[in-house]
Amino acid sequence: MSTPNLNLAMIDGPEAQTAQENADRFGQPGFEDPSKFFIAQRYEGYTAENQEVWQTLYDRQMDFLTDRASNVYLDGARSINLVRDHIPHLDGEQSINRFLQELTGWQSCAVPGYLPASAFFACLAQRKFPTTIVIRNREAIDYLPEPDIFHDVFGHVPLHADPVFADFLQTYGRAALSASDEADTTRLARLFWFTVEFGLIREEGRLKLYGSGLISSPGESKHALESPDVDRRPFDLDQVCETGFEIDHYQPILYVLDSFEQLRDAMNEYAHRILAKNGQAAKA
Repeated sequence: MSTPNLNLAMIDGPEAQTAQENADRFGQPGFEDPSKFFIAQRYEGYTAENQEVWQTLYDRQMDFLTDRASNVYLDGARSINLVRDHIPHLDGEQSINRFLQELTGWQSCAVPGYLPASAFFACLAQRKFPTTIVIRNREAIDYLPEPDIFHDVFGHVPLHADPVFADFLQTYGRAALSASDEADTTRLARLFWFTVEFGLIREEGRLKLYGSGLISSPGESKHALESPDVDRRPFDLDQVCETGFEIDHYQPILYVLDSFEQLRDAMNEYAHRILAKNGQAAKA
């Protein structure tokens, strides 16, 4: 019988508790080092059912994505050797991180649970992606309200292999970590939602998926591409940042990029604005 615990033993114990405390207290004296948020993957904690869930999700979603996902995403998945046979290793000779390091310097780093926003941004600013290592149970295979390793690695990480997207995401992290204005914080949350999580891009004259919330969700991805109820708007950073969102239903508004260079360049310009407010020099 399936257990409902989502491999919680893998993210329990003294190491995880210390890492979570460092994340929760990030910014306080003695708690300034993002590397202390991370834990070992403890790969032996995955069960046969866990591996089967990964394989089922991979097969079902990759079959749908083959001609619907951004070429940048698909190329990235191949570049980091993302395969159906097993839940990805984050460390070791055959890990996705070995390939990422060579391609863009990004790393997928195991965390014990939810990271506060400032801790999350600090990781992105250092090209570290906080990665949930538990995986959903078979009973929750169609929907899980919180991230799991399928959402984080299958959904997010292939794009980190692309130099243009990698630069965008690091600049986003630096700007978000620096933002002290509540209005900028809100705007940046919206930008993340409508790009990293629920972004569309036009490639070769066709609408393609790249946001992780779409990539990792069969129902949402089909709705995003095909539903007549979706308002698909051309990407404009300021318009995106002024658009509110809700998390408990399929998205009625999505934004469409012309290229990832468009996203990177818009983010660089916005980062300069934010960092200038705080007397910092912005770097692409």
